[in-house]
Amino acid sequence: MEELSGSGRIHKVMMTNRRSCAINGVNDVLSFDVHEILLETEQGMLMIKGEELHVSRLTLEKGEVDIDGRIDSFTYSDVAGPGRKNESLLTRLFR
Repeated sequence: MEELSGSGRIHKVMMTNRRSCAINGVNDVLSFDVHEILLETEQGMLMIKGEELHVSRLTLEKGEVDIDGRIDSFTYSDVAGPGRKNESLLTRLFR
C-alpha cells in the first residue's frame, strides 16, 4: 500500500535503463540544465545529475515530470529540519 504525504500526492520515481525517468509528487522545478536538474518534491529536494538531461514533460498541476538523458545520480535533501527554516535553499542543499 502506498503512503500519502501531507498534501495527498504520492512521490514515485520510475527509471528505465538510466535513459528516461518519470517522477510523481513534484511540487516545483527549481533549476535545470544538461548536467543537473533540481526538483522540489513531496519527500524533499531532489537533485538529478547526468549528461544531456532534458525535461521532456512537465505537469506541475499533477506533480509529474519526465526526464530524458543519461542519468548518473539522484540525491535527496530534506526541505527543512528543526531550527533551519530561515536558511537559504542552497545552504540546506549543500550541507
